[in-house]
Parts: sequence; C-alpha cells; structure tokens
Amino acid sequence: MNEAQEHSGDDIVVEVRDLWKIFGDNPERILESGDLRIAPKDYLLEETGCVVAVREISFRVRRGEIFVIMGLSGSGKSTLIRCVLRLIEPTSGEVLLEGQDISKLDEEQLIEVRRHKTGMIFQHFGLFPHRTVLQNAAYGLKVRGVGREERYKKARESLERVGLKGWDGYLPGALSGGMQQRVGIARALANDPDIILMDEPFSGLDPLIRRQMQDELINLQSELKKTLLFVTHDLDEALKLGDHIAIMKDGEIVQVGTPEDVITSPSDNYVRSFVQDASASKVVKAGSIMEEPRSRIYSWQGPRAAMTVLRTNRMEHAFVVDRNNVLQGLVTLNGLIDMIRQNQTSITGMMEKDVITCSPDTLMEELFALAASSPYPIAVVDGDRKLIGEVFDQSIFIGLVQEQAEPPAEAVPAPETPPDVPAGPAKEEA
Repeated sequence: MNEAQEHSGDDIVVEVRDLWKIFGDNPERILESGDLRIAPKDYLLEETGCVVAVREISFRVRRGEIFVIMGLSGSGKSTLIRCVLRLIEPTSGEVLLEGQDISKLDEEQLIEVRRHKTGMIFQHFGLFPHRTVLQNAAYGLKVRGVGREERYKKARESLERVGLKGWDGYLPGALSGGMQQRVGIARALANDPDIILMDEPFSGLDPLIRRQMQDELINLQSELKKTLLFVTHDLDEALKLGDHIAIMKDGEIVQVGTPEDVITSPSDNYVRSFVQDASASKVVKAGSIMEEPRSRIYSWQGPRAAMTVLRTNRMEHAFVVDRNNVLQGLVTLNGLIDMIRQNQTSITGMMEKDVITCSPDTLMEELFALAASSPYPIAVVDGDRKLIGEVFDQSIFIGLVQEQAEPPAEAVPAPETPPDVPAGPAKEEA
C-alpha cells in the first residue's frame, strides 16, 4: 500500500514520487509487469532473484517539519533515506529537493547539492578519530573550501549550540557516545543546510542519554527550523519528534499521518500492532478534545446580565473575555449572586482571575495535573490568550479509560544497543 501525503498550499521542500529500489539483475522486468509490481516481496525474490527494498513510495515534507520514517529492521527505511540523496541509486521514480529533481543531476551537481543543501547524520557517528572535535565539526566546511578562520568560527558556534563549548581540542575517543553524536550534529549544522537527514542517530545510545538527545533536538529545531527526515525503529521516539510519521513494512509505506492520527486511527492491523502499547495521552492534544465554549461572559457586562446568560444556558460558571476575545477570568453563579448582594456594577473586580489555561498543543498527559488543580474546565487559549475552547474533566478521563480498556496484544520489539563507553584522557588541539 502506498499513501501520498497532501499539504495543499504548504511550502514543500522534499517530495518523493513513485520511488522504487530493486536490488538484482533486470529490475525493469518487475517495473514493466503489472502482476509483478504488486507481487509479494518473497515471491519476487524466488521468481526473479530481485530484492524489492523500496516499492512505489510517495510522500511530501514541508519546510521546517520533522518527518519521521519508521519501521522494523528490513522494512526499507534506511534504503529509502539513502535514495533521497542518491547515496543509493533509485531504480525509478523522482526525488525533488526544493523542486529540483536530483535524479537528473550529474555527479558534480549532486556533490554540490550534498555539500550546500543537505546534511546527514548516521547512527555510527562517522568522526575522524585522529582529528579534534573542532576539526571534525569544521570538516564539511573545509571540503566546501571555506577558509580556516571562518570554518573554525562557524564550527565553534555549532559546538556551543549543541552543548560542547570548551571541547574543541579533544579527540573523539575522549567523548561519550552522546557527546560524539553531538559532534556529528554540530558538523551538520555548521554547513547550515536546509535539509538534514538523520538515520537512527540515537539508537546506539543508552535510554537516558537518548531521551536527552531527543530533547536537545527538539530545542534546536524550535530555534533553527530545519527540514528533518528522521529514521527510527523506536515508536516512542517517532511520537515524540515527528510532525508526521511514515510507517514502513516490506519496502512500502502503509500509513502517513501525525502522531495523533497514527495512534488514534491506525490504517490496518500491522499499524495497530505497532502502536498498541503507545499511550494516547502522549500524543492526543487539547485541541482534539476541547469543546467550543457554550457561552462567554463579556467583561463590560454587569453581574445581573452575566447571571441572565448563565441561567439561560443552565450553566454554573463561564469564562470572561474582552472585546477581542482575550481571556480575562471566570465567573460563577454563586459569585455573581454575591456581587449583586454587594451592589457591584462590574464583574471585573470580583471575578476569578487565576484561571487554569493550556494551548491547543498541550498533551493529554499534561492535562491530568491541570484538571486536578481546578474545579473548573481548563481554558484553551492561543498565543494571544484568546479563548478558543475549554476542556472538561470528563473528556480527559474518558480518553484515559478508553486507553486502559484497549485489549493487550503482542508488542513489536525495539531492542536497544549497549551504550558507548567514554575513552581515555583528553588531548588538546594541535
């Protein structure tokens, strides 16, 4: 199955169209036969001697997003990401980087694209053991012909950005695995590419360091807004990092969607088994479970007018907004009665201003604590504090109960590799 990702009107930076990679002799035989194009992978290997590593894949990636490609070993994800840069030559199809079809580039043009438009970070850091951290971080710029002073300046800036300030003169062997991967990220960032491809960059790290690296990548991305293609076999990592996720099986993409789409609406049993142990609370956002406010009280209304609104709508409380729909606070029926008894003519002086709020992107797992801290609904506001919805306790707990009621099923394995061991004493830069 193949699904193209639609982003109407968005700035598409990477577009893959009908991409195939077939290893073996005479792959055209498969491409030219309608029956063989849809035949199972094992049948094709037996009948033709060819391995279909990537089959008829199409997807689109917007500028500034993290697009995660995930699947088990042998699903074709690493082959796919290498085809994007022609580190492996595709058998057929198109790969467009900012509208430029790289399949039509000659070797010299392709090298220029790799040097100036893209960066790549692998699981096995690819550092030169005899070069210092600074020299490794500056290596891509050196290949591009950038002068020593300028490339070292940019490399130091990148190292500082990834938390390695002061490590310039050390050799990679003196660094832990996580620190070595930071050097690899700094090397990619020093070139300032528009597109960065990351092939299981954190899978060789121990779980704690891996989570820290994920957090650092999220922080870097919020600052730099690069376009990232990120390969992983780890579902939690995909859900944490991805704006969109493509799940692969036997060389094909079986579903593309947001983390929430994949968790809440798996396309088939394979995806369902993949995500069965994932917690919906880690991906479902307030924007998905909020309700439109049944009514709003306006800050210029007096307590009697506000009480009429509440009673008409059979409500015990409501949020107060100004003329621009900016949240001001909350009033309750009992509070309004007290205002009237005290001959108050304005609600602003006595309304509750300490209102619990969240953004539409707040995850459900974060809403649990917020809901427990207030007897009222959670106000959902945008970046300008404009009221756009409210989340009720029952919406949160219904989601939790539904998740816990899911029947158990066999988990998909995602083994971790042992952590890297730091090497011996540091060495200053020569």
